[in-house]
Amino acid sequence: MKSKSPNLIGSSARDDYPREACGVIGVYSKGEDVARVAFFGLFALQHRGQESAGIASADGERIRSQISMGLIGQAFQPEDLSDLPGHIAIGHTRYSTTGSSNITNAQPIISEGTFTKLALGHNGNVINAVELKQELADWGCTFTGSNDSEIIAHLMSNAPATSWEERISYCMRRLQGAYSLVVMTKNELLGIRDPLGVRPLCVGKLNGGWVIASESCALDHIGAEFIRDVEPGEAIIIDEEGMRTVYKRTPNGRTAASCIFEHIYFARPDSILDGKLVYKSRMAMGAELAKESPVDAEMVIGVPDSATAAAVGYSRESGIPYGEGLVKNRYVGRTFIQPDQRLRDLGVQRKLNALTELIEGRRIVVVDDSIVRGTTTPHVVGLLRKGGAKEIHLRICAPPIMWPCHFGIDMATQSELIASNKSVEQIKEFVGADSLEYLSHEGLIKAVALPKENHCMACFTGKYPIPVQLQMNKLALEV
Repeated sequence: MKSKSPNLIGSSARDDYPREACGVIGVYSKGEDVARVAFFGLFALQHRGQESAGIASADGERIRSQISMGLIGQAFQPEDLSDLPGHIAIGHTRYSTTGSSNITNAQPIISEGTFTKLALGHNGNVINAVELKQELADWGCTFTGSNDSEIIAHLMSNAPATSWEERISYCMRRLQGAYSLVVMTKNELLGIRDPLGVRPLCVGKLNGGWVIASESCALDHIGAEFIRDVEPGEAIIIDEEGMRTVYKRTPNGRTAASCIFEHIYFARPDSILDGKLVYKSRMAMGAELAKESPVDAEMVIGVPDSATAAAVGYSRESGIPYGEGLVKNRYVGRTFIQPDQRLRDLGVQRKLNALTELIEGRRIVVVDDSIVRGTTTPHVVGLLRKGGAKEIHLRICAPPIMWPCHFGIDMATQSELIASNKSVEQIKEFVGADSLEYLSHEGLIKAVALPKENHCMACFTGKYPIPVQLQMNKLALEV
């Protein structure tokens, strides 16, 4: 295994948006340069994680891997991909929800256990990781990192089983929480989704081979054909015999609890989730918001890019013209060079700039996807005020976020969530808007057009699909 860890000088200030956990991809094809295919698939999943990236490959005899800190384009050079031969590859891009951001927590993770050797990439969060880590330590397992993904890898490679069906059954009985996995041995590729299906996972075909990915946009990016979602509790295996389901487990009491925030914010708008194009779902959220919270205004704008589709939906439903009032610098990304104090004080202006000539003297509706801590929104409103907006009516295409997520989203602790501590009126005053309205729970479900009982909405309701400790610590597994 090769790894590269650059000298990180610092980090940019954390913005006020939820952070996804990870993106995963797996490729099985004897007619493709699978490491290169995985590399380009990860580009389409870069929005799901920007801390580290990795690819592992297998050629029927051995597993090789390359991991590095940073973005996909920073992590790999052409010669790195040449060092990853074979007909199977898995890739991973990470944002940490359990364990700190360092090279020892980068994935894919290699685990050589009592029964098999495998490489694993994980999107999600296992909430009983501390207990499982102690049990695995008693088995004699050693840990190099501090993330729950390594625990899953060791559990799977050491599970007392003689077949994949038995091994996956054992692991699913032990694991609690969210996990969408790509797993690779020297001969096989597997895709595994937890029984509640919290995080997304889909499968497609590529020139006689197969691809597994977090989102369908990754399939489009490499020319693969979307086939279907991996179902909650399903494990698929791909080998010389093709693709087939080797295990299926359903949870007690409900059929699924897929994360509704994937539809609101995380997934790319060109992805298909639960059979729905994300862009259309977001447009429908904006339309429902216009029905629930109309306002007399002259222009609708969205906070780019995640709220653009919702702003278009609000405009069409309300009849208020849509326009671009904010321009996003798409090349800001993550930087390890700290700005000086003068540039730091500019804050959000490094990422957004107001189109003054379009908004000056106008009453505008500003559509955004969420307010988490409330640290960025006042700056956005201030930027629009400075640009001359006469009135600013803020519309949020999600309900107030009042509870933390424990299933793969780094959202904040409950004490940091502004809606847990302030009323809507108080938040309006805090951010400096002329009015503020959120989409209702009912409006959100209507927009997504899927049964309410099939989704996890715990960040809005506090009703988690499985019991959790409300003050879980993402660094609980640090050595």
